[in-house]
Amino acid sequence: MKNEKFVIAIDGPAGAGKSTIAKEISEKLSIEYIDTGAMYRALTLKAINNNIDPNNEKAIINLMNYTEIDFKNNHIFLDGKNVDKLIRENIVNNNVSYVAKIKEVREGMVKLQQKLAETKSVIMDGRDIGTVVFPKADYKFFLTASVEERAKRRYLELVNKGEKNITYDRIKNEIESRDQIDSTREVSPLRKSPDAYSIDTTSKTISQCVEEIISIIEGR
Repeated sequence: MKNEKFVIAIDGPAGAGKSTIAKEISEKLSIEYIDTGAMYRALTLKAINNNIDPNNEKAIINLMNYTEIDFKNNHIFLDGKNVDKLIRENIVNNNVSYVAKIKEVREGMVKLQQKLAETKSVIMDGRDIGTVVFPKADYKFFLTASVEERAKRRYLELVNKGEKNITYDRIKNEIESRDQIDSTREVSPLRKSPDAYSIDTTSKTISQCVEEIISIIEGR
């Protein structure tokens, strides 16, 4: 790896493995991992906890002005509280896309994301990192996987967490709905940057994906 500061952007739909892969790469390359999706999840969690409808844009924008989101040692903090586990609950999964599509919310989050990368090398994953947040990122990747595989991964994850009253078909429908919202929203829709490497994770292990990305970065 070169010694100067650099940015790695990883984009893709829900369940493609972005966060898990980005975390492993951050550890192997000893750089900071910024989970941008977690930032939107944190704001969504706060809205839910305050009984605010995620579709109420005015209320969400106002809530954001009184919200502090930060990362410390790869953990996300909402108003000073570690919310790593809380933001992964299914109620957050099903509402985060409504919050994330709000123009003012995205603008505020993008500024924060750019600020986090001002002084250090980072790897960031999300929906618009290589297209909007860091269009000049040093390395760009777009991860995909079939809807069926992404639904299976999410379903097994929730089952292992002990969540009840869930079915594979329901999870599949939820992911398809999120894909629709993320890819058709007016502000920063999910799309592949023309200069990003595409990696289909459907039939690959996390280790294989990590190795492939690091090989590209290191020019092997």
